[in-house]
Amino acid sequence: MSQNDQSISKVLPILKRSVVATFIAFFLFLPTLGIKTAASGGVDGLFLQYRWPLLAIGCGLVFFGRIAYELMSSNKEGKQQKQAAPSALARALGSSKVAKAVAPLLLVFGLIFPFLPSSDRYILDLGILIITYVMLGWGLQIVVGLAGLLDLGYVAFYAVGAYSYALLSIHFGFGFWMCLPLAGLLAATWGVVLGFPVLRLRGDYLAIVTLAFGEIIRVVLLNWRSFTGGSNGLSSIPRPSFFGLPFNQEPGGFAATFGLEYSSLQRIIFLYFLILALAIFTYFVTGRLRRLPIGRAWEALREDEIACRSLGINTVNTKLSAFAIGAMFGGFAGSFFAAKQAFVSPESFNFMESATILAIVVLGGMSSQLGVVFSAIAMVGGVELLRQLQFLKVIFGADFDPSQLRLLLFGLAMVLMMLWRPRGLVSTRTPTVFLKDKKTVSAAMISQGRG
Repeated sequence: MSQNDQSISKVLPILKRSVVATFIAFFLFLPTLGIKTAASGGVDGLFLQYRWPLLAIGCGLVFFGRIAYELMSSNKEGKQQKQAAPSALARALGSSKVAKAVAPLLLVFGLIFPFLPSSDRYILDLGILIITYVMLGWGLQIVVGLAGLLDLGYVAFYAVGAYSYALLSIHFGFGFWMCLPLAGLLAATWGVVLGFPVLRLRGDYLAIVTLAFGEIIRVVLLNWRSFTGGSNGLSSIPRPSFFGLPFNQEPGGFAATFGLEYSSLQRIIFLYFLILALAIFTYFVTGRLRRLPIGRAWEALREDEIACRSLGINTVNTKLSAFAIGAMFGGFAGSFFAAKQAFVSPESFNFMESATILAIVVLGGMSSQLGVVFSAIAMVGGVELLRQLQFLKVIFGADFDPSQLRLLLFGLAMVLMMLWRPRGLVSTRTPTVFLKDKKTVSAAMISQGRG
């Protein structure tokens, strides 16, 4: 066989698979990119508006992207070598020395972030949202990243913390600092309640049960109207104060007490530092727990449950502790969410929230605290950044709204991430127990889906 025939035999399967992928993408993109409903303004009501150029661009990206992926992964030996040795970025981020250097820089940036010239109300709210998801990611990382238990209902504990603060503050007059530990305790209790029925489950079965648990909590909040307010939610939730000083224009307020000019940003800055303090607390507690015997028991459970039992580790207590502690941090974050919004409703705790938090943990790298930070910034901040892509109107017309496609582009980014970085941004691991040298473990030595 000549060299040209060999080249054709290699190219034809790639083109065939690319055409098939484009054909599938056409039917997937047709109801999202190709067709749009618009109001006619007359008697007819709505009509369909076809956007064939946008559909063609989407299919073209799939076609050429599939070809590029096939060409990059055609060399199996090079691919195996790439998996066996961690990349320079992953090796650097996975190194404990680099992590110890990057973490203080991120902390310093977080402390000065509210005082930057570009930090307005929108930027501060976005920063609070990102840090909240970072805290939720670190809490879920105990269950998924360390213990290896796939939890798709983590938003239930987030909801328990939010409604705990809302109900205790409205009906009993409890303050934020009194409700915060109570919300964490109640969420941890529900974590144990979830843990008992799933002690013998792992993998897909565990995911289904936790998903059902999250939906049960949401449905209960939605239908127990006399207690939770139902779909109307709970409003007029008291906001946290600075040691009893409210953020208002009254003489006894925060600004008047310290001789400052009143500004609505003062409360936002206080909330920013409040969630930052809670996130730092979560970071240090989860990092410390990983080095304790309970954290090593979680990692042993994640790698091999049978071997974990053979070592004499009580897997029941290990699983329950992972669910309880992870749920506690979710309750803390939920309590802050209710205090910031002053309003909670079941719509804020749907399955998409659980999927987003889980995606942050998985894309950041299992058991990587630094990876969770970068993943949360990329996912939450990236989705908000898509709202500002107004230059796309020049290409697709003045009626094009980039924010309507943010979930589609977000899903595309996740697919690309799973193709090129299936084990997350930080795929290496630094063991907590070592003999002489503390070396990172490459992604090739980490079993897919089990840590």
